[in-house]
Amino acid sequence: MAVKHSKENPVIVGLDIGTTKIAAIVAQRDQFGKLQILGLGKAPSFGVTRGEVTNIKHTTDAIIEAIADAEKQSNHKINVVYVGIAGQHIASKQNRGIYTLGTSDEEITRQHIKDMVEDMNRLALDPGERIIHVLPQEFTVDKMHGVKDPIGMCGSRLEANFHIITGKVAAAQNIKKCVERSGLQMLGLILEPLASSASVLHDDEMEAGVVLVDIGGGTTDVAIFKDGIIRHTAVIPFAGNIITEDIMEGCKLLRPQAEKLKVAFGSALPNETHENEIISIPGIAGRDRKEISMRTLACVINARMEEIFAQVYFEIKSSGYSNSLNAGVVVTGGGSQLKHLKQLVEYTTGLSTRIGYPTSYLAKNNKDELKNPMYATGIGLILKGFEEVDEMSEVEKMKFFDTKPEDVFVEEIKHAPVEEIVEEEVQEENIDETMTKKKKGNLLQQMFSSVKNWFEDENVNGDFE
Repeated sequence: MAVKHSKENPVIVGLDIGTTKIAAIVAQRDQFGKLQILGLGKAPSFGVTRGEVTNIKHTTDAIIEAIADAEKQSNHKINVVYVGIAGQHIASKQNRGIYTLGTSDEEITRQHIKDMVEDMNRLALDPGERIIHVLPQEFTVDKMHGVKDPIGMCGSRLEANFHIITGKVAAAQNIKKCVERSGLQMLGLILEPLASSASVLHDDEMEAGVVLVDIGGGTTDVAIFKDGIIRHTAVIPFAGNIITEDIMEGCKLLRPQAEKLKVAFGSALPNETHENEIISIPGIAGRDRKEISMRTLACVINARMEEIFAQVYFEIKSSGYSNSLNAGVVVTGGGSQLKHLKQLVEYTTGLSTRIGYPTSYLAKNNKDELKNPMYATGIGLILKGFEEVDEMSEVEKMKFFDTKPEDVFVEEIKHAPVEEIVEEEVQEENIDETMTKKKKGNLLQQMFSSVKNWFEDENVNGDFE
């Protein structure tokens, strides 16, 4: 039986385009607000390098394979997706905005904050760059500092600090091209560290101060939170794939063998392994079997992991919050499954550490396979998608849920004054056939206009709101 996609119970799809895998996750919320995963489709990724698409055809084929698998499992036709973006080109900066209200007793509304966000989107950037996210931090209302949510307050001057995340248009264009060639529409482009943080971090941790480290296949994403506000983001161009390459070179193995060794026997601390533990693997092309010491394997992995977390520690120091992170570090992503990684991170950073599993927002009857750090980004994309849907107006929701256009106009007429209805009926007779067809067109196109505008070469940097 097909899944019902309705305003009361929407279906959201997260598409994680990673360096080693492409995963499509289909989910609905149950009566308790938890995610019920309806389908999980995945395919090997051969067209992505360090978070950026480098081969359009290979990436498109993998997306089609993952989506087909997810559709089969969920019995739901997938048309729109929320997609993650990462890569070395991602950068962040801080900026301050000021908004002067009309009178001293004017009430601050959500529209005032949206106007400030739009002003931030007009910042001058280097050629080829665009703004991905504008994230408000603390607000100041008439010199009252540290206001987290000023809506409803009165004042004459509103100020705010913004965390602005930028990326290259070309990298985003390549993602968009792959998604559209797969027969899908991209409803939102979300920074992967933000998505991962939504699925594995708790509100208490973000309030106390925490560092999220998402070790993927091609990049290691870092996001720092304090007082419930994002303070710093960074993307480090080293992750699981480079560890596999180190094992290939250090132990003279094929890539599949090196990957299996890493997953099955990999340890981040050589001292936690015994020198006399030996792994025997088949030789290449009929050659004699090769024996590799567990200690040797751990030494190769340890050298690269120490390098990665030295850069993570540099980002922590650069953020200025190194002494305020009371909740320590949360490590997630496929690379977080290395044995003894928690101890290595605590030794390198001096901060308490836990491994982040995306289980807090999942219903209990989901498959155990999903309760894995490698799906933190995909599940986070779904959570971010639900956040956007919850903030939609009624008309926007009707567009999103593919309600018939006639239903939207009937609903609008119900609440219109009688004079307006009569006037509209008179005008209706004079509308030509072309305009009528346009009015009854696919309303979903309007939902994607903001996404399209972001990719166009305009002077104003659009966002996805």
